[in-house]
Amino acid sequence: MGGKYNVNDTSKKPVPEWLPFVIGFALVLQFAGLGGWQINRGLEKRAQQEMFADADSFTNWSPGDEVRPYQRLQVRGTFDTEHQFLLDNIILNGRYGYYVLTPLVTGDDSPVLLVNRGWKEKSVDAVTTEDLGMATTELTVRGRAGSLPKAGYKMGDAITLGSPWPKLAVYPNAAEIVAALGRDVQPFVLLMEPGDELGFVRHWAPEEMGPGRHFAYALQWFAMGAVLAVLLIWHYRRQRARRG
Repeated sequence: MGGKYNVNDTSKKPVPEWLPFVIGFALVLQFAGLGGWQINRGLEKRAQQEMFADADSFTNWSPGDEVRPYQRLQVRGTFDTEHQFLLDNIILNGRYGYYVLTPLVTGDDSPVLLVNRGWKEKSVDAVTTEDLGMATTELTVRGRAGSLPKAGYKMGDAITLGSPWPKLAVYPNAAEIVAALGRDVQPFVLLMEPGDELGFVRHWAPEEMGPGRHFAYALQWFAMGAVLAVLLIWHYRRQRARRG
């Protein structure tokens, strides 16, 4: 049954000699690009650390004022205790918990300022407004200009709009916060000063992965690209020697 296969069949076209060089050259370019990206990220992290270290005294902030990343600010307003968010899936020292995000009303018509009051450990019982220990009078809040935490990847809606307050949120963006609150928010988040009351566990710092690790990764990518380039050159010369 069936035909016989000819082991000497040469009907298939051989792989062009230039193909490995094209693929190798493309990989060298990709490794160089990844190394350059890591250097840029390292420089960004270094700049963040410098900005974080340079901020010393607190600046009075009012709606409409521009802010620098990590600038230390103090803001006068009233917490909206009825509309708070619990940013879920925040791990601290191997334990799961939430960042407590509370809107600060600084004026009747201006967007609210979101204040990250720190990390609260997750418990079996659902968190209520009373558990978040808030003041209802006007007060001054101090902190650093920051942003919402970001996830590398998330699935589904960040906030269930019909859920009760305080609302659980999984790495929401500003638009999702606005949709849940029904009012605009300021373009930055105030990271509440660790020494201030009405907060939870707070240890603000630039991203944990410092610039040094990015530079080390860049060196690895460049080294891989250099080794591959040397191998391509060696292989090319060897082919030419055989032909000669």
